[in-house]
Amino acid sequence: MDRTVDGALAAGAAVLLGGTAFALAESWGGLSWLPGLACGAAATAIALLRRRAPAPAAVAGLVVAVGAVVAARVAGLPVEPQPTLGLALAALVATAVRRLAARPAAAIAGAALAVLAGGPLLSARPTSGGASVVAVAGVLAWVAGAGAGLWLRQLEQRRVEAAEAVRREERLALARELHDVVAHHVTGIVVQAQAARVVARRRPEGLEESIAGIEAAGTEALAAMRRVVGLLRDAGDAAPATSEPERIETLVERFGGRDGAREVRLDLPPDAADWPPELTSTVYRIVQEALTNVARHAVQAGVVTVRVALDGDEVTVEVTDDGAPAPRGGLGRPGGFGLIGMRERVEALGGRLLAGPGEGRGWSVQARLPR
Repeated sequence: MDRTVDGALAAGAAVLLGGTAFALAESWGGLSWLPGLACGAAATAIALLRRRAPAPAAVAGLVVAVGAVVAARVAGLPVEPQPTLGLALAALVATAVRRLAARPAAAIAGAALAVLAGGPLLSARPTSGGASVVAVAGVLAWVAGAGAGLWLRQLEQRRVEAAEAVRREERLALARELHDVVAHHVTGIVVQAQAARVVARRRPEGLEESIAGIEAAGTEALAAMRRVVGLLRDAGDAAPATSEPERIETLVERFGGRDGAREVRLDLPPDAADWPPELTSTVYRIVQEALTNVARHAVQAGVVTVRVALDGDEVTVEVTDDGAPAPRGGLGRPGGFGLIGMRERVEALGGRLLAGPGEGRGWSVQARLPR
């Protein structure tokens, strides 16, 4: 999108430069068109670099515009800012309003409006015509640029808020699971403690082994709770415990049988049911979100492969499909914020998540989690 906008800006500037230079050569004669062409070209070049440094680019564009107005007034040149310069200033205002903080954005927008509205009147000679028309055209260009910048700024703000809402929902989901994780591990500790009491009465020499078991269970419980709580920042958001999610096998079977249009292959280790609950729930959520994305954005996929494997001390989760080739170098598939939630959960457990075009066709979601 940015490249398209820049291409349109460059093309529009080229057309305006050529048209204005031709019109001035016909009406004013001589080389009266050259200073305006040079200022317009310089401002366009600055505008094409505006994303790298919005504030300096905007200031540089304003300096060029003010210089053009002063030169036109002193040397008796055609009215400035000319259309190309107005277009460049509008693009600079749009980027400044979109990306800068409120005060510098307002200052740049106000200065540009003053130049575009007052410049033609200040630079015009008594015999010059069309100054008010140039001023109106400049103000309209400013309105378009400032409006586009405000619109894009609001879109970005909404996206940030939506992403934060997804992260918050994921934290709440983890909070709901915290009770289940604690119950799982603490139940083991209680059982070990009850067994230790029996051992103390009947076989005191075996008490050391029971105590070691309690210690191991407590350490495991503490580590599990730290992994889950690591992402929870709002303790007051904790909700009641949730019921245990369905098994991955059931999820995959239900997804494959939804319309019968695709085949779903599942490769799952036989001991996956023995993994810690915070790990199994995360694996489940990754597979669930990946399959949801396939259903939404890869309806033409015929085969979906879900692979969960134990690789050393890590659990690898991979979901791939054979849908249409995804574009490389772009944003990939459109969608909501499920990837943000997945990444939040995976990183909370000390893992990493990758999502992007598959090899040749389709899409691939890969996650690696410490066991």
